[in-house]
Amino acid sequence: MNRNKMILLVLCALAVTLFFVLDLGRFLTLASLKANRQALLDFYSAHQLLTVAGFMTIYIVQTALSLPGAAILSLAAGAVFGSIMGTVYANIAATIGATLAFLVTRYLLRDVVLSRFGAKLEGINRELESRGFNYLLFLRLVPLFPFFLINLAAGLTRLPLRTFFFGTMLGIIPGGFVYVNAGASLATIDSLAGVASPRVLGSFALLGLFALVPVLYSKWKNRGAAKDE
Repeated sequence: MNRNKMILLVLCALAVTLFFVLDLGRFLTLASLKANRQALLDFYSAHQLLTVAGFMTIYIVQTALSLPGAAILSLAAGAVFGSIMGTVYANIAATIGATLAFLVTRYLLRDVVLSRFGAKLEGINRELESRGFNYLLFLRLVPLFPFFLINLAAGLTRLPLRTFFFGTMLGIIPGGFVYVNAGASLATIDSLAGVASPRVLGSFALLGLFALVPVLYSKWKNRGAAKDE
């Protein structure tokens, strides 16, 4: 590993360490968001561009370093910016952050990730390499695997960066909108578990199945061709 990569890796490790040592996660809770919502709205009213830039920077760093708090940040986007613009800002930030995590894994942490998550990622890796965009879309739409784990898995494959970027951007829109829209009515939320109801999760599953149709068709076609030979 060259000097520049080592410095970048050390900086990432330092940032993660500081997050937990300083207990910054205490600010990324539902109770904290509710308590500070009016202050955030007042600051946004006075400094709109700075608030948007600050929010997106925090979201990008959180996602890139696979830190906890994405759900709270999505709720915050809705609480401060509204359902539509909150979804736009959160989607762009989450996509950029996921792409950075993808690149860090591919070029810096490949051996570390394989040693820790190799067995769990084997099936995902195989499908991502062979099915690409549609399988990634399925993974993003259906919450079967943690968001950060998909970023790590994709970084270990030969999946093109372009495919990862656009598959992520499109795939996280429905789930992101659910949380951002819920954040717009923050006072009615008692817990994060109540945001993603069984009906919502079922809708995601149906969307994921539509994304998986080309993959299933390809497998069926290949199996039929193999039998004919």
